[in-house]
Amino acid sequence: MSDSSKRKGPLVADKRYAGKARTSASKAGVKPAAKAKRARKPSRPRRGGILGLLSALARWILRLIWVITSRTALVGFAVLALIVGYFYTTLPPLGDLLDGRANGSVTMLDNNSEVFAWRGDQFGGAVTADNVSRHLRNAVIATEDKRFYQHFGLSPRGIASAVRINLSEGRGPLSGHGGSTITQQTAKLLCLGEPYDPSAGQTEAQYEAECRRGSIKRKAKEAVYSMAMEAKYTKDEILSIYLNRAYMGGGAFGAEAAAQRFFGKSAAMLDAAEAAMLAGLLTAPSTLSPTSNLERSRNRAATVLRLMNEQGYLTDAEAAAALATPATLSEAAEARAGGDFADWVMSTGPEFFTRNTTEDVIIRTTLDQRMQQAAVDGLNWVFENKVREGSEAQAAIVVMSADGAVRAMVGGRKTRVSGSFNRATQALRQTGSAFKPFVYAAALDLGYSPNDLVDDSPYCLNIPGSGEWCPRNYTNSFSGQVSMTRALAQSLNIPAVKISESVGRETVSTVAAQFGIKNDLAAGPALALGASESTLIEMTGAFAGILNGGSSVTPYGLVDLRLRDDPEPLMGTGGGIGERVIQEEAAGQLIYMMEKVVSEGTGQRAQFGGRQLAGKTGTTSAAKDAWFIGFSADYVAGVWMGYDDNTPLKGVTGGGLPAEIWREVMLRVHEGVPVLDLPMVLPAPAQVIFQGDVNGVAPMGQVNAPQAPSQSRPTNIIDQVLQDIFGSIGGGGGSGGGGSNTGSDR
Repeated sequence: MSDSSKRKGPLVADKRYAGKARTSASKAGVKPAAKAKRARKPSRPRRGGILGLLSALARWILRLIWVITSRTALVGFAVLALIVGYFYTTLPPLGDLLDGRANGSVTMLDNNSEVFAWRGDQFGGAVTADNVSRHLRNAVIATEDKRFYQHFGLSPRGIASAVRINLSEGRGPLSGHGGSTITQQTAKLLCLGEPYDPSAGQTEAQYEAECRRGSIKRKAKEAVYSMAMEAKYTKDEILSIYLNRAYMGGGAFGAEAAAQRFFGKSAAMLDAAEAAMLAGLLTAPSTLSPTSNLERSRNRAATVLRLMNEQGYLTDAEAAAALATPATLSEAAEARAGGDFADWVMSTGPEFFTRNTTEDVIIRTTLDQRMQQAAVDGLNWVFENKVREGSEAQAAIVVMSADGAVRAMVGGRKTRVSGSFNRATQALRQTGSAFKPFVYAAALDLGYSPNDLVDDSPYCLNIPGSGEWCPRNYTNSFSGQVSMTRALAQSLNIPAVKISESVGRETVSTVAAQFGIKNDLAAGPALALGASESTLIEMTGAFAGILNGGSSVTPYGLVDLRLRDDPEPLMGTGGGIGERVIQEEAAGQLIYMMEKVVSEGTGQRAQFGGRQLAGKTGTTSAAKDAWFIGFSADYVAGVWMGYDDNTPLKGVTGGGLPAEIWREVMLRVHEGVPVLDLPMVLPAPAQVIFQGDVNGVAPMGQVNAPQAPSQSRPTNIIDQVLQDIFGSIGGGGGSGGGGSNTGSDR
């Protein structure tokens, strides 16, 4: 009998794999209930319809934009890197970029080898950011680019600020403020690596204007070039390039030249006030130049000092001290002594070493700055004390040694800047009676004596084609029998004409020309009265020839010329004493006669200090020109006075204001100079009495025949004149152009 209760139930599908299912679940570590629960969680339904379509489209567009932007940015960065790399390869070594001037400079030294003037583009030598004054380095950064050491060549913040300011002021975004960094400014100074090429058809001014053009294309290239510079050079090297190439006014390129130009010291020695003034020039070097407007330059420097204080480069105490003692210019920069003189020296030297030099040239000159100041002070004193206020009358002065070395020159009142019209060297004016010494020089050289007599009485000449010409004296009176010495001392016109006609106009013209009066001389009898024109420097040089014993003189200011780094001069002076014109004895006698002009005659206002002085006054027709030219034993000086438009002077003759200017100048020039006598030769007793009409009237009282002329004269015209006219007073009065009463003066 079977045990039915122990029989297993029928196998069914649900139970057949139950154990297996439990075992699998156990191995998986997941409870069946939990798995079922997750399976029952509903999935997020996708948005359907039109909104779903738009959403998918937006996602696709964004992904597309991202892909395009990222790829474009990568390509752009790659292209930018290639362009920067290209400019990087074109950048030269640092040393090649420090001096970028197209023209050279001319530095002028006075007779003591001290700098007194600059011309051309001055470059004082290369400096670096390390060896300049720390104040200058800090002032430039504070003023031009306070984040210089933080950016990569461009300053996005600065550019954005500049655009905002330009738009707020009604300009275009790139017009006006540029937001340029020092690196960008340096790139612009380098013209983005494009050197000036004269063969390209551009002038240098056009080239520089193109370099500074602010177009978008140019700005983009400038930005790339700046980044290339940042990659190539260190920050201090970029700053060094900038400090050497920046124009700082007054013809000075670079910090060293500007420091020397304005303060007479190295850029390494600048104090805070001086550094601030130089840094302030960078925004507008010509307008803010201290030699143009010192007060404006100081105001700008004060702003720079405040910026330096705000940015921590100066303490409050240092800033206050610098503001309390603003920068002062060197004596040469402040006085700009010798402006007219420097212009004249530049005009006398070779053009390729002066006005158009591409080299740095050093010129040693004859200028004496003490005498230059004496000339300026003497002129100013007379105009302040003797001339009515507001007068537009002009005056010019030349002071030189007996060998023609020019020591001082004033080309006009209130014209101390360079490039002004120089009345001492450029103005051709009638000489008036200042010409008369050459008439007497010709006579003395022919053997006449200062004591020889001539008749000062009414006198007329018949001029073919012009009619009768009758010279008159300044006083319209006559003195009768007078010595040649007295005739010259009183500047009598009739005796001068008679003597000129006696010795021959050609002889007088030859003597004057050989003494240095180079312009065409009048052909008629008015030659003796100074109808011809000359410059003040020519006339002063001719009088120097009288002082040195009768030899010609070529005025000069250039002693020697050399390149900056060359110890040997390339050229020497082109002036000095030349050939003899009249005998030394005749020159000494003429000096005696001219001394009487100052001691007893029309030039008495020129006297000073008990010295022996000689000279001659001159006043032209209608008083359009007034002259006084004279000398001591040491120096010759000439003074001209008049109006540029030939307006007649009122109440002025050569013996008046010009003689007083001469006295005030020479009084100052001779301070500390020992008193020496003039090289005079006292005259022999009278030999000839000139009387009446010189045409055909025999001499009276002739004791000895005049001596023959010196054989050393460079022309034989005197021999011809002697043969033709001696033995009668009237010879030599032949044909020639007529004249007027020009030259009657005191």
